[in-house]
Amino acid sequence: MAAADVEYRCFVGGLAWATDNASLQQAFASYGDVLDSKVITDRETGRSRGFGFVTFSTEQSMLDAIEAMNGKELDGRNITVNQAQSRGGGGGGGGYGGGRQGGRLRRWWLRQPR
Repeated sequence: MAAADVEYRCFVGGLAWATDNASLQQAFASYGDVLDSKVITDRETGRSRGFGFVTFSTEQSMLDAIEAMNGKELDGRNITVNQAQSRGGGGGGGGYGGGRQGGRLRRWWLRQPR
């Protein structure tokens, strides 16, 4: 990962339903330059899912925010703050698979009475 691709992002959990992007940014702004704040919402209802992310311009700002805000109260709820984990590059995608065992399963299936 190139240096330009590094993001200093915090995961913020336990958010109140009333917490929005602006109040999340305001709560974390005193620890450094907040590049982005996002409360994750349900696609269908638009309601908060109770967590979000805050992205800082520097690693030190992120670390200061984690230390200061983890366990603190925001909008009446104690929040959890830690460094966000990378989602990775996708991956296998799951599914049935098959493989070596797939042949055995198919033979078993074909032997079943109909």
